Amino acid sequence: MRKFKIIGLLLSTLFISMCVPPEGNGANQNSKDKASLDSLRNVRCPRLMSSAAEYYRNRDWKQTVLIYKEITTLDCDEWNPVYAPPREIYQFYAIAYEQMGKFDSSEFVLLDGLQKLPGSVDLRKGLAYSYKRQGKTDREIIEYERLVDMAPDDMSVMNYLSTLYKDEGRYDDQIYILEKILKYDQNNEIAQSELAMAFGSSGRDPLDVYRKRYEGNLENLSYGLDYADRLTQVDRFEDAIPVLNSVILQDPSSKLAYRKLAEAHKETGNYSKAAKAYEDLFKIDPRDSRIAINISDSYLENGDYVKALRWADKASTLDGGTGEGFGQKGKVYYYGWESFRSNPFSTDDRVVAKLAYDYFIKAENKGFSGYSKSAWLNENSKDILYGKAQWFMAEDKVRRTRSISTSSSNYDWVTEPLKAETGWK
Repeated sequence: MRKFKIIGLLLSTLFISMCVPPEGNGANQNSKDKASLDSLRNVRCPRLMSSAAEYYRNRDWKQTVLIYKEITTLDCDEWNPVYAPPREIYQFYAIAYEQMGKFDSSEFVLLDGLQKLPGSVDLRKGLAYSYKRQGKTDREIIEYERLVDMAPDDMSVMNYLSTLYKDEGRYDDQIYILEKILKYDQNNEIAQSELAMAFGSSGRDPLDVYRKRYEGNLENLSYGLDYADRLTQVDRFEDAIPVLNSVILQDPSSKLAYRKLAEAHKETGNYSKAAKAYEDLFKIDPRDSRIAINISDSYLENGDYVKALRWADKASTLDGGTGEGFGQKGKVYYYGWESFRSNPFSTDDRVVAKLAYDYFIKAENKGFSGYSKSAWLNENSKDILYGKAQWFMAEDKVRRTRSISTSSSNYDWVTEPLKAETGWK
């Protein structure tokens, strides 16, 4: 028995030694194969790359595909990645398929290329495009999500991904990507608008976007102005006022903040504070007649005819010949007349009505087309306006000075006399 075991062991050893190749033969064969392949590449790859470029330029997409297929089969990029750059090979190879409308083949090529170049943004964008053309939206989104990580500064990638999320109704994801955009570009108005709409579509309050952004960046004045603007758009004027005051505290020269503050006070019915805000604005821009008119209007709404008339006078010296200042003076006189007129009309009533009418006419003669009661006053001139008939009955002192002033306490704010017209005798 022992004899048979020894014989079996000897036979096994002999068999094993016969199966093992001589040392060094495999390595030599691999070296020979590599040398042969390199020799083939040295000949074929330059020619193939040249032919591929020529066919691509001539838009011969079928031949372009065939050449690039051979290039990738030979792994020409491994032979010489400088002369045969892999990114260029796979990108142009895929584009040739795209031009033939074969987006599934383009996808295959790009996936193959990304095995070698996983960090290539261009190949990844090409793959996303092939998915788009095939209607594979879920895969397209995944590629753009990868692209956001690969190229975090590429705004076009994030903007497009936001659109994809929006089209798919993925509003929470859209909100996330839009907030990333705004971290890089704080004043991107398109992203801000899209973010507000995304919040609304997701059932969340769009104002939260602007409030959080403002509260997290109190030193950013544009955020404060934007938040205040959004508050006024939903009639939350009282909430906008402290925000605007905060902006002004940081930047006392912000004309926009003063203007918005004045408008917010007007909307809440606080015309005194509106006038104050406009007056502060006028200190910054003392040549703007429109500001003076806004101040006059604010005092007029508050029944302060003294200050309303004073600022209307200021506007008339600044309006540059537009007639707006004269129109404002006419408005102040007319509003005062409406407030204090008696029944029947007193002499003072007629004087003030005539002053209003005269200033409306002066304004219109300069091309002014705003608020005016000249037509109505003219139609009712005999009953309302001080005229030739009233002048005929005037006291001798008045007739000698050729002017008449108001004397009642209701019109003590009217400091301007009415001058007699040429035809009044």
